[in-house]
Amino acid sequence: MALGRIEHANLTVTNPERSAELFKNLLGWEERWRGESQLGGNTIHVGAPGNGANYMALYTNEEVHSEAGRRHTKGQPLNHVGLLVDDLAAAETVVIQAGLEPTSHGNYDPGQRFYFVDWDGIEFEVISYEGDA
Repeated sequence: MALGRIEHANLTVTNPERSAELFKNLLGWEERWRGESQLGGNTIHVGAPGNGANYMALYTNEEVHSEAGRRHTKGQPLNHVGLLVDDLAAAETVVIQAGLEPTSHGNYDPGQRFYFVDWDGIEFEVISYEGDA
């Protein structure tokens, strides 16, 4: 059987700069690439420093901008994206400083988590496991 992992997720957002800053501050990520998308529009890739894979592509185009303020219903088509951190309290501070609201705090074996919804209605689950994350 082949082994695999998620290489990237591509999210459509109204403001890639704002979203990139959130992930850089929240996860210690860095910008890996930015430029024009093959299908039009622009994309910023952010991911772990020095990492050749595992990143978030933040895409926008004029059509997205013309629908500024639109929000999707949770779960249509995406339920949420899980983000693993080593310091849940520090991550929550970053989310609050970005003007977003942490919700649904929970302790589940083996870790703790909270959720937040970004400016575009995308929900993120922030998770921290005991010991090494």
